[in-house]
Amino acid sequence: MTELIIEVQNLKKYFEQIINDQNIQTKAVNNISFNVNKGEIFGLLGPNGAGKTTTIKLLLGLLEPNDGNIRVFGLNPEREDIKIKEEIGYVAEEPLIFRSLTPKDLFNFISSIRKLDPLKTEKKVKEYLESLDAIQYYEQIIDTLSHGNKQKIQIISAIIHNPKLLIFDEPLAGLDAKSVKVLKEILDLHKENGGAVLFSTHIMKIAEELCDRIGIINKGKIVGIGTIEELRKQSNKIGASLEDVFLRLTEQDKSVMEIIKKLRASFNNK
Repeated sequence: MTELIIEVQNLKKYFEQIINDQNIQTKAVNNISFNVNKGEIFGLLGPNGAGKTTTIKLLLGLLEPNDGNIRVFGLNPEREDIKIKEEIGYVAEEPLIFRSLTPKDLFNFISSIRKLDPLKTEKKVKEYLESLDAIQYYEQIIDTLSHGNKQKIQIISAIIHNPKLLIFDEPLAGLDAKSVKVLKEILDLHKENGGAVLFSTHIMKIAEELCDRIGIINKGKIVGIGTIEELRKQSNKIGASLEDVFLRLTEQDKSVMEIIKKLRASFNNK
């Protein structure tokens, strides 16, 4: 029997703002449902502003839903967020780490609060740093590092405690090709060892290579979910790339074709 790591049912999250003395409600997440299984990499894809990051924050207990149910390891993120976070590794699009520390200080701090073996953790950390070509930054202030190297530090911070679930929101931002390849291997190994991954990215090729199943969200709603083949059938794009399937399901394919047509006409009229 498949073990569910994440269960989302009829999830809704609205934001309200006052515009011209009117209370305007934005449906950031509008009645979505999906599951993530043990030993699975699940991709959550969507255009900018589609509701991906809001969904992730709801799973982490950083936001409260207006309606619907969420269970992570069978627990409620609103009431049992500490227990959930003990078993999660989270990578945000913008590195959420103590920038005034060195990576060494940061990893020692994480090791302490997660009650890890300090010697084993240091050995593991250095192996990850070497794999990601970042060992030279071990004792350098994090704030002085490039965005890509900060992202490497954040990724290592998320995985050193061997969490059961990885939630990665645009983790490839700023990474070079070699580091992307290493990260893909890390995610595959995590999956092979029974871990689950919720993976959000704009890079369709990576999602197509990595993900067992994909949920496509647009304007707060799930517009397609399943394996690549299932998504092709849902979009009537048999044999198409994930990029073409994505554009069809998010209703962007026609506008893209119009843009390309205009660009070609403009270029040919030079």
